[in-house]
Order: sequence, then structure tokens, then C-alpha cells
Amino acid sequence: MTNKAVNNLVIVILDSLRYDSWVDAAPATMGRLGPVQRRWSYASWTLPSHQNLLSGLLPHESPRGTLASHYYRQAFGRFAEQLNIAGTGFEAMLPQLWLPTFLKRSFGFRTGALVSMPVLNAHTRLNHDFDEYQLMARHDDLKSILLSMDLSEEPFFYLLNVGETHYPYTSADAAGTGLPHVSGLHGALRRINDPTAHQDFFFTDRELRELRERQIASVSFVDRLIGALFDSLPANTRVIITADHGELFGEDGQFGHGPMVHPKVFEVPFVEGLVPR
Repeated sequence: MTNKAVNNLVIVILDSLRYDSWVDAAPATMGRLGPVQRRWSYASWTLPSHQNLLSGLLPHESPRGTLASHYYRQAFGRFAEQLNIAGTGFEAMLPQLWLPTFLKRSFGFRTGALVSMPVLNAHTRLNHDFDEYQLMARHDDLKSILLSMDLSEEPFFYLLNVGETHYPYTSADAAGTGLPHVSGLHGALRRINDPTAHQDFFFTDRELRELRERQIASVSFVDRLIGALFDSLPANTRVIITADHGELFGEDGQFGHGPMVHPKVFEVPFVEGLVPR
């Protein structure tokens, strides 16, 4: 089904980006979508967070004075406005509660996911009802993601997982030098089979400041490329830019995300709007 009245949907996930890193970077291009909101992730690391996102649960506003069930209903109902489609409430997404399935089967969307993090690879259960699902060759190559998008068939839904904002906060064309380094898969698995590898290690205060500065710089780098994404998208495309979770840079003596309970791990930016022209 092709319906020009229906909005396409592109969700850009800036992996590990905490809200205040966005604020400090002040990205002008992404900011053209609208004012940035401070929202909260449902999960503290990449895989379960994307599970929530693809279930239709975008980062929430932590509302006061309401029932969680009321907020869920409102959150699912917002897709009606975002996509210019009636009948996108909670009941319509049952029983799968899976956004690619709902959009594909109910409205004929072409569905695609281009992901940077290996934990999101095509063998995970995230790859369900996607016409296209690709793990990129590098974790930090948004340029390749943009070149890999197929926008020839409307309506379309794309999930883009961007890795430049994830540790070690580098890009394919500007790898860091002298970067404080955690060994293992993007710092996630630090010689996991070596019981001594996890002892007596932490960054210095200077290194933690440098790491956060690198994440802020990565936002500016991504912002320069997002203009090409905007230029490539049809005018009837709703773009949502957010993060799957935040990051700790030394707060409470912790670094990273995942097995840590701290507001900065859940605090993320959120901005949305029709693609700006």
C-alpha cells in the first residue's frame, strides 16, 4: 500500500547519549526538528532499550499525578498524530506490540533497521518483521548508514542506531588518539574470561572529563551529517531523534551504563518533528 497522506517514520537512536551532552553540544541541525526535551529511558543498556523502542514505547516523560496505564495509552496514541494515521492506539498494536509488525501489516510500510552496536545484530529477536536489517561493518560510521538507506518505496519506517556517541566516542573518519581505553567490545566486555581484568581499574578525573568532552564532540560530528539525512527524506517524513540510555562519567564512582542505577543512565534527549526544509 502506498498512501502519500501517511507520514514515513525515521527513528534515530544516538547510542548512550545523555541529555546534558546534547545540551552542551547544542546541535543546530538536529535542533531544527524542534525543542529538545529531557526524557527517560525504560532501560539502562542497549538491547532491552531497543526492545522497548520497537514495542512502541519511546523514552517517557516521567509524568506526575497519573497512572502508568494512562500514560501508556497516550504514548501509543501519539503515533496517530505522528504518522497521520487513524487507529494506532494500544489495542491496534495487540497482540504483538511490535512497531515493525504493526506498520508493515496494517499500513504497508517498508521496514528497515541499520544498527551500529553488535549486541543488536540480526540474530537477535529485534530482527522481526524487518524487510531489511543490517549490522554495519563499523560501530561508528553514520555516513555508511545514510548511504545504505533505501527510500525508494513509501511509506517506510527506518530505525537507525548511531554509534559515534557510544564509547569510545569516535567516528570512522576521525578515530581518537590517546583515548582512555577500556579493552573489549566497545568497552562492554573487558576481557570477560579473565577474573583479574576487572580489578583495580578506573579512569582518572582528567580522563573522565576528556571522555565526556569526546561524547559532546561526537554529537557535533553527528549533527554535521544529519543534514544529509534531512535532505534525502521526503517532506512527509516524521523524524524522532533520541537515545537508548545515558552514560555515567564518574558520578558515584561509576563509568558507562547497564548494571548501574543512576538518573544520568536513564536521562536522554528527545526531539521530533516533520523533516525540516
